[in-house]
Amino acid sequence: MTNPLKIAYENVLAPMLQRPRRIQVAALCTRDHDGSRQVLLVTSRDTGRWVLPKGWPIKGLDAAGAALQEAWEEAGVKKANINEDPFGVYGYDKRLDGGLEIAVDVTVFETKVEKIVDDFPEADQRTRKWVAPAEAAEMVHEPELQALLRQM
Repeated sequence: MTNPLKIAYENVLAPMLQRPRRIQVAALCTRDHDGSRQVLLVTSRDTGRWVLPKGWPIKGLDAAGAALQEAWEEAGVKKANINEDPFGVYGYDKRLDGGLEIAVDVTVFETKVEKIVDDFPEADQRTRKWVAPAEAAEMVHEPELQALLRQM
């Protein structure tokens, strides 16, 4: 008879520990308002947590282009200048629909917003809010993202 713990480790736990981290891209949307810099946060669709607009890479777009596409779909950013050089990277554990968590590294691109609209693909699924970077750092849950926002 085989040890059930050994089977569980070899067939479930070990493969999960050996999987590479997945990659997402995010837009750190900023604007100048009344003489100070602000950051745009949106709520996630599943938990309602405050996050940056982000998503998986998109075929046919470079990383910055995919981040800009996510800013449009999730936050209504219609026109912006995105810095092609990453602002930073943060990690988090993403819970998939089935409940499995996967490790994700998010490459963040600073995006200076020129035009934002109220009618965008996920407008009825998300709330958005402009806040100071220090306030944004308090609103998000990911420690590495908090650090990126505080360095602004």
